[in-house]
This record gives sequence, structure tokens and C-alpha cells, in this order.
Amino acid sequence: MTAAPRRPRTETPPQCPGHPDRPGHSGRSRHVPLYGAGLDGDGLPALYERLRAEHGPVAPVALAPGVHAWLVMGYEELLRVARRERDFSHDPRHWRLLREGRVPADSPLLAFVGWRPALMFADGRRHRRMRSAVADALGRVDGGELGRLVRDTADRLIDSFAGRREADLVPHYAHRLAARVVTRLLGADEPVSRKLAEAVAGTAAANADSVHAGRRLERVLLALLREKRRAPGPDLTSWLLTHPASLREEEVLHNLAVTVVAAHQTTKNWIATTLRLLLTDPVLRSSLDGGHLTLDEALDLVLWRFPPTQNLPGRYALRDVRLGRREVRAGDMLVLGLAAAGRDPRVLPACGRPVTGNRAHVAFGAGPHACPAQPQARLIARTAVEVLRRRLPGLRLAVPEERLAWASSPWTRSLAALPVRLGP
Repeated sequence: MTAAPRRPRTETPPQCPGHPDRPGHSGRSRHVPLYGAGLDGDGLPALYERLRAEHGPVAPVALAPGVHAWLVMGYEELLRVARRERDFSHDPRHWRLLREGRVPADSPLLAFVGWRPALMFADGRRHRRMRSAVADALGRVDGGELGRLVRDTADRLIDSFAGRREADLVPHYAHRLAARVVTRLLGADEPVSRKLAEAVAGTAAANADSVHAGRRLERVLLALLREKRRAPGPDLTSWLLTHPASLREEEVLHNLAVTVVAAHQTTKNWIATTLRLLLTDPVLRSSLDGGHLTLDEALDLVLWRFPPTQNLPGRYALRDVRLGRREVRAGDMLVLGLAAAGRDPRVLPACGRPVTGNRAHVAFGAGPHACPAQPQARLIARTAVEVLRRRLPGLRLAVPEERLAWASSPWTRSLAALPVRLGP
């Protein structure tokens, strides 16, 4: 994982997240930490509302000690950042703090924002070239075959715990299902799938091991890539290797890494959160059972209220701009607050709840970098929830809702566990 060359440290301009005494703020203490053990999915929504009340749609935050950024929580402001590549780049080599050597080489942040040759870190023509290859490969996935793969995987997983009195639907179902399906799409066999799932979980953990887990993930993918070059098959890895865009080996490797991490984490969290709501929200459950709400509509309500990815780093200002009453300076990092934007009161009805059937959420990003795997993720999540509801209709929580455990991460709103009781 390569960082930009270290340059001499320079004075940070005023009114940017790197300056402790910019006008209108009282110093470093005003940068609300988006890190630490106490930051979990249970407390994040309230944090966003406190930030919105104090700072408006764009708030100063700290991603690590001394590493400051802007959290974009306004719906319109987020769309502006996501859509305007001439003002906001995806390339972290524009990040001032990284250029100045103020981000440690072993920082967990680099697992997410360290530059590599993948579509997530490119703009303009380079981005379009790599995105076309990834989108075309995803477009070759047969929906019928994917649905059968998800159903078969779901049935096998349910068979493994259906005879018990209790089960945990995060590790026993959502995590394993997402890992097995996504890695099968890459063309990986069961042993490789297990290695990939372990490395993906470590990369997404946002802790001291994240960078090492990212390297383990790359090693496993590189071995898979070279195997597929020798013996290609009907899978994403082989299709990327043979795409007319002629991606280099390192481009295929890093685009696969971005794809597998994003797909696994998003799909796992989407499934687990939907199941949690169906177990804890009797109105939602009865609306679905009574046919007043489709499962796709329920899935969209989840994306509005509890998107699988909370915050998406990063964008980097290419010039000084004014955004949401803030003076953003060239080189500042901006984090897309997907969850906070979905709760922006300026775009919700007076009741504060999204309109059923509205898919204008930003849970998958927006603009030219919006997630290209949305149809596949929806099919996986919908099928996983359908099969579980059909096979185990008597599920109920094994603990009070307020005792559910959450993973500590600034990036995802992820349940650590969803214990349920089976049977009548």
C-alpha cells in the first residue's frame, strides 16, 4: 500500500480541518472524534444530529488524533461533492495531511484511503476506463444463477443451525452468506473463500490490524488472479482479466480488492439490519406480512434509515470552495456522511420518515462513483431475507433490543451479533 512521498511540513491555512484555531471554532476540541471504542452503531445517529444542530450540514471531525476532515451530512451538499469532480477528487494524493507526512504509515485509515490503482481512487478518464471493466464484468453475472446460488447457500447455512434452540444471525448467516456468495462470484473455491472472508473482516475493522489485513487480502487475491489467468472461468476475476479495457495485473488486483470489501460489508450489513428491523419493528413486520409493503420497499427503508455504509471516505478539495457555510480549502479531506444525509430534515417529510418506494437515498453513493453492484447487492439481500423468513417464520430476539451489540467502526453501522430463538 503506497502513500504519497513525504514533503516538508508547511503552515496549514486557516479555516481548514487541519488548523486548530480557525475562525468560528474554539480549537482542536471542536473536531468531534470519529474513532475510538465508544463509537458504535447504537450511538452514531444521535451523534449526527448533535453535529447537525451545532455545525449545520458540514461538520469538522477528527478521523484519528490530529487527522481532521469535514463530515458532509447535508443531502444536497453530499450530492454536490459526489458529482463535481472538478472541485472534489477521489485521489488521496491530493490530501494535504498525507502530502505533509502527517498520517502515520501504519494508520488504519490507509486501509481505506491509501492510494492504489483502483476505480475508487481515480477521476475522469482513468476512472471511466476501470469502471467500464468492473461494470461490464458485473453485468455478465446471470441473475437467475445468482439467485439460485444465494438460495442454496442460505438453505445450507440455515440447515446448520435450524435444529438448535438459538442462533446468531450475524456470524452464522449474514456474514457467511455474503462472504460465500461474493467470493464465489470471484471464482474462488471454499478454502480461498474462507481466507478472503477473514481478510475482508480484518480490513473493515478499522483497527491497528487493518493495514496488515489489507495486505493479506491482496496476497490471496493475487494468487487467485494468477490461477484464473492460467485457467479462466465464468467469474468476475476472469472477465476483468480479459476485458477490452486491458487492465494491468495490479489494476485487476486492486479493483477486485475494492469490490470484495465493499460488496461483502455492504451486503452483510444490509441483510443483518433488515432482519433486526423485522424482529424489532412490529409495524414494519405486519406491513410486510400483510402485503401492504413489499420486501424491496422494506429494503429501501433500511437504506434510508440505517444504510450499511455510514460514512464514505474520502473526497479531496481541488480548490477553495464554500460548502454548507464552511470554507473548505484545497487539500482538505471530505467524508460523505451517507447515513446523516439520509436523515437530513430538509429532504424528508414532516414526519421525518422516508416515503415508501423512494429510492433517492444515497446509501450507494451518487454521481460517477455510485456503486456499480447495486442490482447484485439487492438480489443477494432480498433472497437472503426471503429464504430465512420462509424457513424460520417463528424467529424472535433472544435478548432485549437495547442489549444488541454493535461493532465499533466509523464507517459502517454493523451489528456484532443478532441472537435469536428458533421455533414456537
